[in-house]
Amino acid sequence: MADVIEVGAARNGAPPPAGRTRRRGATERGNRSTPYLFLAPYLVLFGVFGLAPILFGVWISLHQWDLQLPNRPFIGLDNYQDLFSSDSAIYGDWWSSVRATGIFTLFSVPLLVVIPLGLALLLNRSFPGRTFFRAAFFAPYVLGVAVIGLLWRFLLDANLGLVNRVLGAVGLPSDTPWVTDVPWAWVSLVGVTVWWTCGFNAVIYLAGLQDIPAELYEAAKVDGAGGWDRFRHVTIPGLRPVMLFVFTTTILASANVFGQAFLITQGAPGEQTRTVVWRIVDEGLRDYDAGRAAAMSVFFALMLAVVSVVNFRLFRYRED
Repeated sequence: MADVIEVGAARNGAPPPAGRTRRRGATERGNRSTPYLFLAPYLVLFGVFGLAPILFGVWISLHQWDLQLPNRPFIGLDNYQDLFSSDSAIYGDWWSSVRATGIFTLFSVPLLVVIPLGLALLLNRSFPGRTFFRAAFFAPYVLGVAVIGLLWRFLLDANLGLVNRVLGAVGLPSDTPWVTDVPWAWVSLVGVTVWWTCGFNAVIYLAGLQDIPAELYEAAKVDGAGGWDRFRHVTIPGLRPVMLFVFTTTILASANVFGQAFLITQGAPGEQTRTVVWRIVDEGLRDYDAGRAAAMSVFFALMLAVVSVVNFRLFRYRED
């Protein structure tokens, strides 16, 4: 009976009972706070292990932060100015490492985008042993960089390595300095990285290929499109968001190369294959200058952020 009276009152424009209004308001506030409660664990973890270290790193970069000294005075942007001042002690080594990282990224990224796509197209077909080959191409990726680096360091050794022995057995030069001279050191680093990581990108491409509706290929065949036309007008547009992901993550991974250079070429010849991450590690942990190391890290992160934004602007996916 009370419910009937409340409904009638609501129809006549009378306000609902005060208790019912309070309960409704509490329910609405509870509904608005529910998403934040679900996000809270992630936000706490991100704040503690993500945002806080970033802010602390920026703070360190504004100080003369010598790990061996108790006093760490504020110096503003001096550490950043040293990266661009030819008179500073770190100028030459810093830009040499940037150049080395740029060379590695320039040659590795196209291979890690194109070769996995070709592998994915082959592995997407039906043939005996397809599952085995999918696992075989992905298998190197599960190995750690330490295993990969030490393995190929011995295989590419100019005197005792298996690679030169095999080349000599087939009549090719058997004294190639794979890890001690350029351009062979770059060939080694890029080749090993492609062999090691192309399986991961191939799996990503393969997942994208399986999401493209088969009806699109059938319609293209009916319209008389050949294999190349189907690839250009069906496969590539269908893989656009996947290719954006692969291209962006590959650039970031290649720019952060460290383990391969540290273990395979050991920076040789000289320091020509010493990358940015290696330079940051040396500056902070070997020379104990955390301020400069932090400035290098922040500046390098900004460089990668700009590259990522440009990449998204150029290749961003538009829903038709």
